[in-house]
Amino acid sequence: MSFNTLNLNPAIAKAVAIAGYTEPTAVQARAVPEAIAGHDLMVSAPTGTGKTAAFVLPALQRLLANPAPSANSPAAPPRGRGPRVLVLTPTRELALQVTDAVFKYSKGLRHMRTGTVLGGMPYFKQRKLLDAPLDILVATPGRLIDFMDQGKVDFSRLELLVLDEADRMLDMGFIKPVETIAAATPATRQTLLFSATLDGGIAQLGKRLLREPKLIEIAAQKARHEHIEQRLHYVDDGSHKSKLLDYFLRDVDLEQAIVFTATKRGADRLASKLYEEGHAAAALHGDMNQSQRNRTLAKLRSGNVRVLVATDVAARGIDVKSISHVINYDLPKAAEDYVHRIGRTGRAGVNGIAISFAAPDDGWNVRQIERYTGHAITAHVVEGLEPKMQPQRSSHKPGRPGRSGKPGGPGKKFKGGFGNRGNSAGRAGGNGAANGPRTGKPGGWNKDAAGATPARGKPAPTYASFRGR
Repeated sequence: MSFNTLNLNPAIAKAVAIAGYTEPTAVQARAVPEAIAGHDLMVSAPTGTGKTAAFVLPALQRLLANPAPSANSPAAPPRGRGPRVLVLTPTRELALQVTDAVFKYSKGLRHMRTGTVLGGMPYFKQRKLLDAPLDILVATPGRLIDFMDQGKVDFSRLELLVLDEADRMLDMGFIKPVETIAAATPATRQTLLFSATLDGGIAQLGKRLLREPKLIEIAAQKARHEHIEQRLHYVDDGSHKSKLLDYFLRDVDLEQAIVFTATKRGADRLASKLYEEGHAAAALHGDMNQSQRNRTLAKLRSGNVRVLVATDVAARGIDVKSISHVINYDLPKAAEDYVHRIGRTGRAGVNGIAISFAAPDDGWNVRQIERYTGHAITAHVVEGLEPKMQPQRSSHKPGRPGRSGKPGGPGKKFKGGFGNRGNSAGRAGGNGAANGPRTGKPGGWNKDAAGATPARGKPAPTYASFRGR
């Protein structure tokens, strides 16, 4: 299939061709015709499959087919200063990416007015933007709600509402603001919802906001990231992890990398450390204002930053083809965040490498990721930096620690949790000997103390995470 079969306006088709695209992706081939036909859509597709164009192209088609009011078109949409198309995104980075896509595909179109409203940018400039007529407005929910509360937003002529990365908005607690915004728009609007999944809360949101939507699902979880080689490296401690990271960052095959950390403070510390060690590194996280984030991303795109150290704020919305590696310095809390993280590489058919560091107690997290993606992540070792121990992957979630106040005393029982231990962990209420050797009881670590016989006659100490059940 080519873009010619989508019957796009010649001006849009020309802009697509100039951008270098000749064939639509699967999600574009299915979503664009249905959206142009005026149907509400619920679309599920993996990251990096061209979802942005799947709603930007029909939005532009709609605007060109039904032009803004003028002296020559009295039957056009009602006059007003509000947007005719509203795109809501969960993060600033994604909002800017969508705005860039609108400019790219509307290149050559006359009088197409596009604006962006998001946090971290000056109020005055954005308020002035909302005072002028707009065709397309791209916004994050929080900042848009602020302007709505001030009476600065006019939705009277809104025709199309797009919810991009709806699952991420659900995770970030934006569903109430999204519903508030949707309630302020005309009931006659067309609504397009795009998400990585359509389960649970997203399905319920779709029922509340969409009218008889067409359901489009692209690619099962197991078919994702065919262009990404996924590797797992076990680490003993922070020092071992730092040495491995330095090894990979000095690889001549690494063009640019995103290194994901669990916390904002951790991102700052690691970026500073890498910079001091001679790496062209910078941090990106939610505590930075938008100007700082824009400057950092501009440096990444220009190649002045080779290593971006980021929290999950960068897991969606960054589309830089030269990112050859993604490194999970800290594993994500949710398995689906792993998918979005590694999706920053291997984009547009280019091969990429995703490396994840796992500590001895991360076995359950690794297993959850493997279940979510549908395939095992192969463990690798670096000669000279081998881990001392490799934990087995557990199918049991670690429980809560016991709460008995006396070391070595009976632990308070929790369903599926630990009993208390002196320095020993039982599964539920086991007696631990204070500072004694760790025995191989069900649910405990099969690691012998110094000089002790390996638990249960094991020939060598290993971490066996909760395999007693």
